[in-house]
Amino acid sequence: MLAAYVASMNDSNPLEGLRVGDRPEPETREGWVKVRVRAASLNHHDLWSLRGVGLRPEQLPMILGGDASGVDEDGNEVVVHSVISTAEWAGDETLDPKRSLLSEVYDGTLAEQVLVPRRNLVPKPAAISFEEAACLPTAWLTAYRMLFIKAALAPGTTVLIQGGGGGVSSAAIVLAKAAGLRVWVTSRSEQKRAFARSLGADESFESGARLPERVDAVIDNVGQATWSHSLKSLKPGGTIVTCGATSGQNPPSELNRVFFLQLRVLGSTMGTREELSQLLSLLETTGIRPHIDSVRPLSQAREGLEVLQSESVQGKVVLVP
Repeated sequence: MLAAYVASMNDSNPLEGLRVGDRPEPETREGWVKVRVRAASLNHHDLWSLRGVGLRPEQLPMILGGDASGVDEDGNEVVVHSVISTAEWAGDETLDPKRSLLSEVYDGTLAEQVLVPRRNLVPKPAAISFEEAACLPTAWLTAYRMLFIKAALAPGTTVLIQGGGGGVSSAAIVLAKAAGLRVWVTSRSEQKRAFARSLGADESFESGARLPERVDAVIDNVGQATWSHSLKSLKPGGTIVTCGATSGQNPPSELNRVFFLQLRVLGSTMGTREELSQLLSLLETTGIRPHIDSVRPLSQAREGLEVLQSESVQGKVVLVP
């Protein structure tokens, strides 16, 4: 079967180790099911894998990809939940110490077929296309959990979303607006600020700009470059939720601000299968949909990853076998 996979790892030139070609079809495992992939979307996790993060040389070749929608062996249209917990784990899959994501231990979704635990399949509503559904399991699910599970934001509150051009941030804009929140966004790029406004952001600001007033919550996956601004932007008792650190993992602590203003600092990673089901229901009932930058054939996985790496993408890049 056709697949995009890591053949070798290179931190400085990640795409050097990418191959798009024939791989064996997945072998059956007890409790697992084959899904014929109809659409898969790209994430920065794919580029990190090509850099060697989370993979060892002896695991190669490893098929990339965590997000997919498709048709299972019984003909059901499904969305793949990419958090793989251990068989004996019960409850929130993201808290399993031995959890992994597809393409870390088991082959991923950038292929004509993918093998996943049966419990990782979520029914796809007919109103949501395969391409749209494939955008949801990583970026959109992460944003959903940050906004509504971790920060527990209610309509009428104000949320600041740092770095409005990224996949998680752009998903958070659409979801927050649909839930009745006032949405403010920052970005270094006027083009990305305009993109954020087109998604529904009420206001957009340059990165680090002084805001008209403090906010109830901040969604931050940038890390070091925005952390101080995020803390200073919060009302007393406000909440910052972080899911990543693309600009660096060692932000200034500013603990005095945290305890004097009784701020809440929460970490968040991905989301559960149940939350993915909730997210699909939210899209089905509200009509909101992911913004898709482009849809390409799987054979053009390299070109899709080049676009993602260039940071010029707006929305999701989707590959179809």
